[in-house]
Amino acid sequence: MTALEACERSERVVEAYRHCERVVREEARNFSYGIRLMPAPKRRAMSAIYAFARGIDDIGDGPEPACVRLDLLDRTRQRLLTVQDVLRRRADVRALEGHPVLTALADAAGRYPIPLEAFDELIDGCENDVRGADYDTFDDLLRYCQRVAGTVGRLSLGVFGSDGRQRAEGLADSLGVALQLTNILRDLREDRLAGRTYIPREDLDRFGCTLELDESGTFIDPPWRLNKLVGFQAERARAWYAEGLRLLPLLDRRSAACTAAMAGIYRRLLDTIAAQPSIALHSRASLPTWQKAVVAARALSGVER
Repeated sequence: MTALEACERSERVVEAYRHCERVVREEARNFSYGIRLMPAPKRRAMSAIYAFARGIDDIGDGPEPACVRLDLLDRTRQRLLTVQDVLRRRADVRALEGHPVLTALADAAGRYPIPLEAFDELIDGCENDVRGADYDTFDDLLRYCQRVAGTVGRLSLGVFGSDGRQRAEGLADSLGVALQLTNILRDLREDRLAGRTYIPREDLDRFGCTLELDESGTFIDPPWRLNKLVGFQAERARAWYAEGLRLLPLLDRRSAACTAAMAGIYRRLLDTIAAQPSIALHSRASLPTWQKAVVAARALSGVER
């Protein structure tokens, strides 16, 4: 490789990472508060992971017919194989020209032991979404959460590094489940409007709820039953946070700060929903920007643990 080719390759990779960081900043705002606490090389690698994951998620939630989205997910799976092939052959990332997220992901996976095969599980989970899968029991939902969120925790560990990798992976999986359970409560009405239900059937039956909507998009179940259902789901999520946050002592300071910031923002969101279930029942709950910034600052100082 000539000096000019090396310079062009470097510029292409830098621009690819910039693209991924923009994606995180604009599309994954809760996670961006944690990612920005990482040292620059790891921040770029984390941005590549989240940009690729976001692309998968966007396909799953897209407006296209199911058959089109399934085809797009299959193409994404093929692109992942291309990245793995580039790494296996130690080929030039220029083979991925025109795909900045793939370029950045390939470069990141060449620098850190990122288990790219975990993305296959994430794609499997999004295929479930497209097909309109529902869940009879919590064990059924748990497997889904591990696919769409636990995988991202395991991918992140490839960048973080940790003491006791096997134990860390299990705890990262648990934290991912906690985050996904929070997402399910946050998006409860939005998902129902899209025809999806993530609350297990056994829990709906337990609290006498259907989660059916009237013509105005309002839940028809009695509010007191819905409030109890949301409270039960919130307590379940808190138990998964308690388990997952045992990961922090296994990480270095900046990686722990990144994880604590992400988890802290979602835990506060969960607390908001648990305190006022009507928020999740009538709109998409969120935290104000200033509160997210406070959580990130506390995480960096070690207070948010």
